[in-house]
Amino acid sequence: MYDHDRLTTPFHSHATATEVLDGADLAGRRAVVTGGASGIGTETVRALTSAGAEVTVAIRDPASAEATVRALDALPGPGSVRSAPLDLADLGSVEAFARAWRGPLDILVANAGIMAVPERRVSDQGWELHLATNHLGHFALATALHPHLRAAGSARVVAVSSGAHRAAAFDFEDPQFERRPYDRWTAYAQSKTADVLLAVGARRWASDGITANALNPGWISTNLQRHLDDETLRAMGAIDEKGDIIPQPYYKEPAQGAATSVLLAASPLLEGVTGRYFEDNQEARLAEDSDPRPGGVAAHALDPRAADRLWEYAARTVAAARG
Repeated sequence: MYDHDRLTTPFHSHATATEVLDGADLAGRRAVVTGGASGIGTETVRALTSAGAEVTVAIRDPASAEATVRALDALPGPGSVRSAPLDLADLGSVEAFARAWRGPLDILVANAGIMAVPERRVSDQGWELHLATNHLGHFALATALHPHLRAAGSARVVAVSSGAHRAAAFDFEDPQFERRPYDRWTAYAQSKTADVLLAVGARRWASDGITANALNPGWISTNLQRHLDDETLRAMGAIDEKGDIIPQPYYKEPAQGAATSVLLAASPLLEGVTGRYFEDNQEARLAEDSDPRPGGVAAHALDPRAADRLWEYAARTVAAARG
């Protein structure tokens, strides 16, 4: 059970990111949004910028996002948008991004990710690709940027997880699928559990004025599903025989999916809150393994001992890759 009252907000499940930040003044605040040039990342950037923040879109290929970044930078208001190269699956790229950062950092949104890669693939460091991109790369980025987050005085880290985390705890015995059979959904679920555990483990930064929380954005049709073929999407009930999306009441548009991200990143309602998991703009209920209802957060993702163990594992893994 929670040792605190679940936090609730006045925002409904399909509120947009702009609605969540209505009236917010982020002038002078600086943010990094990984994967901010598509899907909910773009809408996260749009809302933060419209509220006045200076946002850096961290993306593997900034040239491919040039038009998007220009359009976001042209939004009315005092906010601004720039892009910078960042490949989360490449530790050298992560460290180059961090070395180039100057000054305080108020908001880090760990938004970029991959899902359901059909076959086991590894990064240049030999890390399984879901774990490399969704967790280890973001862990390396957050820890490298820690001095800049601390310098902000009241910084927030936001980890975009998924309801899929309920399907798999973190396997400390074989996290890279070196011995157990590779399964793309287990790999994805494990990496998303790791994202929640990152937020829990970051409680060690509370004395530095840094809070961290995780979220499930909901079901949104974005480029994240690029590895899913039509047969898989039909089996999931996402599309019909013609390939058309089957509307569901829980589906969201990207601007709605980004709402919980910006709630955690900038809403005054989250001031001082850390180590929690949100969905539909509310703190999620604790879900037992046998709970058939969608949503909720698994106990294995909030376990502080697992969070500390994962933090130590990630720190060792990143240090070993540096040589």
